Amino acid sequence: MGNDKHEDGFTLIEALVALAVFGLAAVTLLRLEGSTLTGARLLERKVIAQIVARNLAAEAVTDPVSVPFGTASGVETEAGTDWHWRRETSRLPDSRLQQISISVDDPAGGEAAALVLYRRVG
Repeated sequence: MGNDKHEDGFTLIEALVALAVFGLAAVTLLRLEGSTLTGARLLERKVIAQIVARNLAAEAVTDPVSVPFGTASGVETEAGTDWHWRRETSRLPDSRLQQISISVDDPAGGEAAALVLYRRVG
């Protein structure tokens, strides 16, 4: 029957190629996880900033006294974080309406949420 040997298994080169492919896949998954976590963190901050902006808008609309014209700013604590906000109130050409612009900054310093609303003066 001769010297025909049929061996099962992988050669060293095949094993190294398989290991390299697995390593690349693992690194890609780790990077994807990091990007996903970063994206989730940014989304969470934007949602909380929107909550702060909407709370300020609700106060401006439901207050029996019109919001004073000009600029106001402050800090609100939400979800254990201080959020700096700015409100600019201006009169529209129709003198019976005012425009209220609210912006909320991310703790890192960039604008995270913005909202514009209109209210009848008086």
